[in-house]
Amino acid sequence: QVQLVESGGGLVQTGGSLRLSCASSGRTFSDYAMGWFRQAPGKEREFVAAISWSARTTYYTDSVKGRFTISRDNAKNSVYLQMNSLKPEDTAVYYCAADWYKGDAVKIGESFYDYWGQGTQVTVSS
Repeated sequence: QVQLVESGGGLVQTGGSLRLSCASSGRTFSDYAMGWFRQAPGKEREFVAAISWSARTTYYTDSVKGRFTISRDNAKNSVYLQMNSLKPEDTAVYYCAADWYKGDAVKIGESFYDYWGQGTQVTVSS
């Protein structure tokens, strides 16, 4: 079992920044690729970013490219999402997820992820 706990969400103005963190406990963190997803009110959950176990590969959805950066620290069992130039359309509950996979690819489909956190709310005011 893997437990994931997100933190760092909050209320920020348009153009501001937030850094989300996701702390993992349980199984070996470096055995997992990690992803961030988000769900806005009235919408389905969507992929945001993913990082391979080694951090060698990262991938972003088009709407956040150039603004968001995913990173991880395997020694601290944590994955991060630095979010800059935030827009109102970034408002959502953000979830981190773990994919038990040690290849260099990353996956964007929810069904590939084995464990999920409870989510952290990000609200961007206009």
